[in-house]
Amino acid sequence: MALVLQEPISLWGGVDPATSAIIDVRHPQRGTFIKGRVLVMRSARGSSSSSSVLAEMVRAGCAPAAILLGEPDLILAVGAAVAEELYGVLVPVLQLDPDDLASIPDGASISIVDGGEVSVA
Repeated sequence: MALVLQEPISLWGGVDPATSAIIDVRHPQRGTFIKGRVLVMRSARGSSSSSSVLAEMVRAGCAPAAILLGEPDLILAVGAAVAEELYGVLVPVLQLDPDDLASIPDGASISIVDGGEVSVA
């Protein structure tokens, strides 16, 4: 299920890796849990430590199911690659056309098939 973020977020300092709760006091969706959701955001806000936070979320069983972005983010991609290598858990990180990304409603059912094709229902 899609969780469309109203504002970008940094996983480092913005999300509790042990619970998946958004903890950034300035974020409009503070208190929302991202575990198992498809995180949809136009861009990440960043810290290079977000890659280790994503890997830690995978280890703790609190990672998002996937991350869909309107802009590329190598830091999140590295975190997903490390988590897959260490823990055998795939968290797809995909860049979509910004218009396609903007058309995804919060709560939509999203499927991602091999090759990265995204289907929204």
